[in-house]
Amino acid sequence: MTTMTDTAGTPDAIDLVLMRATQGGLPLVPAPYAKIGALLGITEDAVIARLAAMQARGTLRRIGAVPNHYALGWRANGMTVWDVDDARIDVLGEQIGMLPFVSHCYRRPRRLPHWPYNLFAMVHARTREEAAPLVARIAAVLGDACHAHDVLWSTRILKKTGLRLPPATERD
Repeated sequence: MTTMTDTAGTPDAIDLVLMRATQGGLPLVPAPYAKIGALLGITEDAVIARLAAMQARGTLRRIGAVPNHYALGWRANGMTVWDVDDARIDVLGEQIGMLPFVSHCYRRPRRLPHWPYNLFAMVHARTREEAAPLVARIAAVLGDACHAHDVLWSTRILKKTGLRLPPATERD
């Protein structure tokens, strides 16, 4: 079998083919790694080992499912944006990110004078009315450290994709 990386950690030819085979998602079959392995001519265990090695090296950040919130009935998806005291944002942001209804939370720089918000937290609910108490819970955690907020409601599904490798060439 070809080695997984050279001494610099550069992916080998099989890793590149594996990345291209999985970058659009895993096959929706009971044994997706076995199916990918069959396509690449390697075992299921080899696929798993290579993905784990790429993750350990930092070449691959994560493998995860990206649900279609709309298909699941969650149609009130709002990015809440908050103007929070800079001195308290790290501690408060950690607390907001731990709330069970916040799918992701992060800090971003303000773009004054038009954009005062520096903390973002995504909430999902079936209706905007159902989302309102979730937004209120975030506001309660932030307390007097929050000076303003808004909710940017999703109006359509945006395709979420990571980096895509170009098609293989003779040099790969």
